[in-house]
Amino acid sequence: MAVYVVNAYDIHDFETFKEYPPRLAPLLVKHGAKLLAMDTEAKALEGKPKTMNAIVEFPSEEAAHKFYNDPEYQSFIHLRYNSTSNCTMIILKQFEKK
Repeated sequence: MAVYVVNAYDIHDFETFKEYPPRLAPLLVKHGAKLLAMDTEAKALEGKPKTMNAIVEFPSEEAAHKFYNDPEYQSFIHLRYNSTSNCTMIILKQFEKK
């Protein structure tokens, strides 16, 4: 069953951060993920949006964990760590009406 990874964080070093997306994109494809939405100028209905907000669909929760723990991702995750703050990354399961 598909799951959705929702990311939200503040980018404080855009120069360093710009190296992150080009390395991330092919790795998402490798793990069967689809970028469904991404916005650096999100509009809030409530609260204050972060400077980066994204929703990524993975084919399964296992695929999401394999992506996150992939040694290739771990080799450049420091780019995000060093250029962002206030990160929230959660996995949501697909809603199933019963």
